[in-house]
Amino acid sequence: FARVIDVHLTGTFYCCKAVWSGMRERNYGRIVVTTSSSGLFGNFGQANYGAAKAGMVGLMNVLAEEGRKNNIRINTISPTAATRMTEELLPPQALALMRPEAITPAVLYLLAEDAPTRTIMGAGAGSFAVIKVVETEGINLPQSDWTPDAIAARFAEIGDMSTAKALENAFQQTNKYVGQAAARGEVVKGPHGEERVFAHLEP
Repeated sequence: FARVIDVHLTGTFYCCKAVWSGMRERNYGRIVVTTSSSGLFGNFGQANYGAAKAGMVGLMNVLAEEGRKNNIRINTISPTAATRMTEELLPPQALALMRPEAITPAVLYLLAEDAPTRTIMGAGAGSFAVIKVVETEGINLPQSDWTPDAIAARFAEIGDMSTAKALENAFQQTNKYVGQAAARGEVVKGPHGEERVFAHLEP
């Protein structure tokens, strides 16, 4: 398990670290890291590989935030292609469509001067897609309902994907939750017993 994490996640970190200061000095940089559908969506028997590859998304998310002020953009490719790992899992007709060079246009786009940042792009067999981690709008419960039973009773509403959005950063989630609580009019106690409601938080 540790060796797979070292190769895929820690190894990618070392590569990013090696170029980061130079990119910051030049006020320009483009990085593409490689994730896998095994980490994004799950695959039987690949806990080590899936964990490492899912970690790429966390690495990208943070480096994208840290690189914005220096025009450093970082994205993630999630490729599927005919390789030694897949040649025994798929029929020859499918493998013929999944040439590795079908991934190249997506990688080159994510490295371009006008590339996006913090984007996960799936690519394979000539198909290209954007993959997002999203969060439903959710609901705010009064303190009297902070119970597993209350969550179970309203889980359909909590999990309503029609309201799902991709958040821009971690504090956007925090601000959303606090804003929902403030809208409810819940009064919370501060560290010295004072009553307060926060409408917005800054990182």
